[in-house]
Amino acid sequence: MIKNIYLVVFITIVLTSCQNKVDLIVHNATVYALGDVAGKTTAFVVDNGKFIAVGGEELVNDYVAKRVLDLQKLPVYPGFIDSHCHFLKLGLSLQQVDLKGTRSFKEVINRVIHFSKNNELNAILGRGWDQNDWKDKSLPNKLVLDSLFPDIPVALRRIDGHALLVNQKALDLAGINNETFLDGGTIIKENGKLTGVLVDAPTSLVTAILPVPTVQEKTKALKDAAAIAFENGLTTVSVAGIDKDDIYLIDSLQKVGELDIRVYAMISNTKENMDHFLSTGPIRTDKLNVRSFKVYADGALGSRGAALKKPYSDLKSHKGEFITPKDSLEKLAYMLATTPFQMNTHAIGDDANRVILEAYNKALVFSDDPRWRVEHAQIIDTADIALFNQKIIPSVQPTHATSDMYWAEERLGTDRLQGAYAYKSLLEMSGRISLGTDFPVEEVSPIETFFAAVARQDKDLYPEGGYLSKNKLSRIDALRGMTQWGAYASFEENQKGSIEVGKVADFVILDRDIITVKESSVLKARIVATLLDGNIVYSNRIN
Repeated sequence: MIKNIYLVVFITIVLTSCQNKVDLIVHNATVYALGDVAGKTTAFVVDNGKFIAVGGEELVNDYVAKRVLDLQKLPVYPGFIDSHCHFLKLGLSLQQVDLKGTRSFKEVINRVIHFSKNNELNAILGRGWDQNDWKDKSLPNKLVLDSLFPDIPVALRRIDGHALLVNQKALDLAGINNETFLDGGTIIKENGKLTGVLVDAPTSLVTAILPVPTVQEKTKALKDAAAIAFENGLTTVSVAGIDKDDIYLIDSLQKVGELDIRVYAMISNTKENMDHFLSTGPIRTDKLNVRSFKVYADGALGSRGAALKKPYSDLKSHKGEFITPKDSLEKLAYMLATTPFQMNTHAIGDDANRVILEAYNKALVFSDDPRWRVEHAQIIDTADIALFNQKIIPSVQPTHATSDMYWAEERLGTDRLQGAYAYKSLLEMSGRISLGTDFPVEEVSPIETFFAAVARQDKDLYPEGGYLSKNKLSRIDALRGMTQWGAYASFEENQKGSIEVGKVADFVILDRDIITVKESSVLKARIVATLLDGNIVYSNRIN
């Protein structure tokens, strides 16, 4: 009888231990769980890739874990979400001439020459130049490229992705001459001659004749981009415009474990893409979500392609361009409102924002929870801000404000700046705001995104007091915009975006608390580790 009692006790202890043995316990941390968890906590438990308990230090005694992390009060946040980026383009840009940070056109040319000498090429591709950073802020001219590279096409994309500088060889191959015209963009000329600068729609003529990256090159690009994302604390990227074949490539790599990062894919709204996905419907796996179309209303402010109500202050004869005609935007909105897909529209200028907001509001009358997005929502007439509401989410990139502030007033004048980069006003109207970077246009850095949102300053802490400071976000709102609200904007708030029981165990550990440190110290924050499904995908300390 006594033996039987001991046996029962032994079995009970073993069973209890087995039931409570989990993959990971994190404790002695400063945990910003967000979601429904009030305030800060200190510990959580992860098993099978999900949070199964969130609370205090008592969790250390409640569970037996394969691994325990004592974080010595380090801050922990939900995995960062970049709500608007160009993921594949980031990886591919590593295989091209890097022109970011160039301070003159001469430096652009020097980098191209250096790249051409060190690579065997049948075309020279590059990205990142910005004439606004040069002493001479005029758009460049192809003449030097023509003399250096008469027999090979050269295509150098502006930092915003909306303009190309090409040489004569590229123009010839694309069939572009003085008589060429294409709606939705501009072919820049000087004294009646082509300069080689193409803005928006005409760039597609050159793209069509350039070498297409191979599957191997794209695979490498995706893996390289994922590594960079993890190093920066990103666990999810929302890809703003991607084609069908590249979506299926991402899916195939994720399924065999070669690409871990989570992807929210906005489908480029070409006819081929739309016909396919409207027929097949959305895609949803553990790491891939495809349920939105990316639409372009207009171009970019830096290349004067943004569609404005009144002419540019520094180019009185020009109001920018609609890439998609106004009536087509409205028709597209009505059509997509009858489908399960989001409509996520690039809108920079005040005219583009007005048109798309009016189209959204008309189309969404009978939609209860559409979560349609305005990507960038950059320059808005103050009278039109009220067109935002809880059905329409502003998806913004705070570092655009601190990059553009050096020249935005030249483009817009003082009055139009009152509705520019108006993040706080947009949040008040919509109730939520999602934050991203637009990388590779800007740096892959949620920390810089956070700082630009709350301080409205660049990395040099300029300007004192912040740029258009009335639209600063609070620190908690900025954090929610990079986590919880980013997940909501992609219909994924039940899966991620906060540290809550049942959600995937995506989280990031920093070396300082960006919610409480002195504002000027936020940019010094570094990623200690990034974990996806409770597994370390990047670390500079934890093995």
